[in-house]
Amino acid sequence: MNAYNGIININKSQNITSQAAVTSVKKILGVGKAGHSGTLDPLATGVLPVMVGSAVKASEWLTGHDKRYLAGIELGIETDSEDITGTVTARYDGPLPSFEELKQAASAFVGKIKQVPPMYSAIKKDGQKLVDLARRGIVLEREAREIEIYSIEAINDNGRYFLDVACSKGTYIRTLCADIGRKLGCGAVMRSLCRTAVGGFHIGNSVTLDELEKMPPEEISRILIPVETLFSDLKAIRLSAFFERLFRNGAPIAAHKLGLSEAAGIKEHTLFRIYGKDGFFALGESLIFDGVTVIKVKKFF
Repeated sequence: MNAYNGIININKSQNITSQAAVTSVKKILGVGKAGHSGTLDPLATGVLPVMVGSAVKASEWLTGHDKRYLAGIELGIETDSEDITGTVTARYDGPLPSFEELKQAASAFVGKIKQVPPMYSAIKKDGQKLVDLARRGIVLEREAREIEIYSIEAINDNGRYFLDVACSKGTYIRTLCADIGRKLGCGAVMRSLCRTAVGGFHIGNSVTLDELEKMPPEEISRILIPVETLFSDLKAIRLSAFFERLFRNGAPIAAHKLGLSEAAGIKEHTLFRIYGKDGFFALGESLIFDGVTVIKVKKFF
């Protein structure tokens, strides 16, 4: 197995699952461990950060990022899945709203809103995924969740409508399209979906699986994003050989001994990037023991 460790910004193609994309990355790179956070439906394309090797340990820090999508919206139809692949449940026979009316309706959803997750989702109820229940014809009451839509831009591409949406985690774009359709009174479904950004990962610097497969090892190493970039907003602590040995053995180290002269002002549970002689290797966390602020390992990478 090759020693690849980091994150690859994959541009997932349509009609494959996120897990299938991860499996392909493992095969192409010849690595034993890889994973993703933030599933894209088979219908969807776009940004899928895949963690490789030791970077898999950072999965919990990838789940909370804001996202951006470009969604195709089809007016005048409703389906059980809220997207174009579902079974049609209603069709609108009247004249469809204008593009200006779509823009106005979409703008009403900007801000913090309540959204009822769709049945066709990976959310679990009593240990079962809602999507599995939906496929058996079972529909359950779902509690509305608060999400935030930062911006929506409606786009008219020769009569085909799209929504450019920046939003918080947990937002279902299919449901957003359906809710906009209900507001317009004609119904709507999501026709297509491309995730254009997840946190600092953008579609402009992503690679397809086909492109990855053709890359020589040195180019793969070049595009592999170091896991430490996920924590670029955290203060860095560089350890001497003596303190690195203690830290790696799990010993808490007094903050003032690590050059944190304002240790008294450090809030408990503050995270730090930890570097040793070979570079970044851990996250540290500030704790208070007997009134003394110490730095202790949070996660090794």
